Amino acid sequence: MTIKRYGVDEAKGSGQQKLPFAKATKADGWLYVSGQTPMVDGEIIDGGIVAQANQAIRNMIEILETAGYTTADIVRIGVWLDDSRDFWSFNKVFAQYFGDHPPARACVQSAMVVDCKVEVDCIAYRKTS
Repeated sequence: MTIKRYGVDEAKGSGQQKLPFAKATKADGWLYVSGQTPMVDGEIIDGGIVAQANQAIRNMIEILETAGYTTADIVRIGVWLDDSRDFWSFNKVFAQYFGDHPPARACVQSAMVVDCKVEVDCIAYRKTS
């Protein structure tokens, strides 16, 4: 089995602190994308759940594309919401990205490690030759 890691030297958190994990890891066609928060240039963006959900999903998709995958390759998405009352607003944003062909998904309410409203991760698959 071949394992490839993406973004090991690029993963930065608040204050541009280097994070001790890969943005994604690929193994035999499977891609595991680490949890993505609504962060731009190492800082959480301002705004409510809609703005933050859009940014977190865009960050996840950017990593997918860097690894050569698309949203059509996503098998499962994990979602963590800081406030369960944001569930329906998050679903509206989610539907804009995944519409008629959504992947499997788990969504839980959880306190965030950073000051944000949402975090998303995913598992994608693309058959290798």
